[in-house]
Amino acid sequence: MLKLKEQKWYKVKRGQTLRTIAMGLNTTAYALAAENDLKEEVYEGQLLRVPEPRPLYTVQVGDSKALLCGSEKSYVKSNGTQVFYLGMRVRL
Repeated sequence: MLKLKEQKWYKVKRGQTLRTIAMGLNTTAYALAAENDLKEEVYEGQLLRVPEPRPLYTVQVGDSKALLCGSEKSYVKSNGTQVFYLGMRVRL
């Protein structure tokens, strides 16, 4: 049987940033930006697609992109960035 996936949306409120919205939605700013093809900061009233929920992990000493996501390419696809640093919250 065919199942339709319900798309979730979020309307940006005054004074919100991509980072604060992402924290409230339990995702990363990078994932939110990638999901919405954002090149600039968000603005009041903008509708954002909410990425599918996926586990978030805080990068620790000894972690690598490949260790966490299987490959660097998979990491970039999941997180929307090549950035990787200690304490960063990433999608697995």
